[in-house]
Amino acid sequence: MLNFFKKNAALVWAKKHVQKTGEFKKNSEKNQEVLLLSLVKTAQKTLFGREHDFENIHSIREFQEKVPVADYEDLKPYIERVKKGQANILWTDTPEYFAKTSGTTSGSKYIPISKEGMPFQIAGAQSALFHYIAQKDNADFVNGKMIFLQGSPEMEEVFGIKTGRLSGIVAHHIPTYLQKNRLPSWNTNIMEDWEAKVDKIIEETEHENMTLISGIPPWLIMYFEKLSEKHGKKIKQLFPNLQLLVTGGVNYEPYRDKMEDLLGGKVDIIQTFPASEGFFAFQDDYTKEGLLLLTNHGIFYEFIPLEEYGKPNARRLTLKEIELNKDYALILTTNSGLWAYSIGDVVRFIDKDPYRILVSGRTKHFTSAFGEHVIAFEVEEAMKAALEKHPAQITEFHLAPQVNPAEGLPYHEWLIEFEKEPDHLELFRNQLDTELRKRNTYYDDLITGNILQPLHIRLLKKNAFHEYAKSQGKLGGQNKTPRLANDRKIADLLEIYKL
Repeated sequence: MLNFFKKNAALVWAKKHVQKTGEFKKNSEKNQEVLLLSLVKTAQKTLFGREHDFENIHSIREFQEKVPVADYEDLKPYIERVKKGQANILWTDTPEYFAKTSGTTSGSKYIPISKEGMPFQIAGAQSALFHYIAQKDNADFVNGKMIFLQGSPEMEEVFGIKTGRLSGIVAHHIPTYLQKNRLPSWNTNIMEDWEAKVDKIIEETEHENMTLISGIPPWLIMYFEKLSEKHGKKIKQLFPNLQLLVTGGVNYEPYRDKMEDLLGGKVDIIQTFPASEGFFAFQDDYTKEGLLLLTNHGIFYEFIPLEEYGKPNARRLTLKEIELNKDYALILTTNSGLWAYSIGDVVRFIDKDPYRILVSGRTKHFTSAFGEHVIAFEVEEAMKAALEKHPAQITEFHLAPQVNPAEGLPYHEWLIEFEKEPDHLELFRNQLDTELRKRNTYYDDLITGNILQPLHIRLLKKNAFHEYAKSQGKLGGQNKTPRLANDRKIADLLEIYKL
């Protein structure tokens, strides 16, 4: 009886929620301007607001003139004051939380999450599930067990501000009606050793009625592989009622074939786009490509054309100015006190009614040693197309330039860990090169002009990327190895795993 009530209540809530969200989809452009001016007015008396003349900002253009694009290093002096417990610095109060992330240039980053911002982090995930339930007209999964592969929920305090990984912070806000269904246990969740943690998660879940599993694709695959090896079965044989995977953090498409092989049966997928800085988008139609941009979740968005990013007079476009199928660096102003903040993600719009995006890469993850500026979306699409013509299974890959080869012209080197190699590796290599040339005209020009030779493939041993991540202390949680680099730092470290 209780299960029947939960399922039907979820269906009712979901349909009401989806109906309510129709308004923001139709009025995104106007709502964004109203939101920005509201954020500016709220923060007028903050230190940042006084220094940037917020009192005299009455339009988006005035905001862009007075507030330059910033990265973490630019905001760090303000955040250091907030870390000491000072209020009215970036936002009117001290944050409710700091989401602690590992930065490459700044060491650990402390991203503020205000009491106004935290509810939207939760609402984004809830909205993704509600849209799925309403569209599917099925909420069976709420009666089974759910697992979230995430960081530890344990937190420290920085001058009274609770501090931890975002996924661990969110764990404290799981709705009460889902808590009894949620795995793993607290003691397992706080384990720091990721391999030991996954083994323990397997112990706790292998005989349960799992219906929803959430996590980033590489760690879902690790969990599924260990389960399959232990029991000699596909995941759908072990969990016949598994209905839904919720994933985010990286593009799911390059992992799709491997995931489908491990699952061994039909499971629906919802892709999401969360980050410490906010919950930006989710797949509102699980049958179609693209993520719905959440324009009513306390975040004002700007978009810099990728080819202009980092240049002095780069244009900062609003929603009404963007074009479809172009790549933009994502810039955020949030109700947690981030102002014109460059998060480092690159997005591409595929629809304007409503606004839907794909996450196409990272501003710092590209290969352009020869001026080609190849981005993640291009290499992932090239890989997908090559695999369609020469079937294989990829565990992971990394692309780096080889500027000074022992002989011959420079080239792009793809370091690939195959689960199953293509029947004809040389044909696959040629196809991959052709597909990348189709997607990046600059790369094509370099090949045609005999500046570069066609790409090379370096085969890596099984578990190469797993062992590499472990050696760098980046195993588990939200960590993932960049797929592209403009140097050979990662490539050289992966050399020891070559076949």
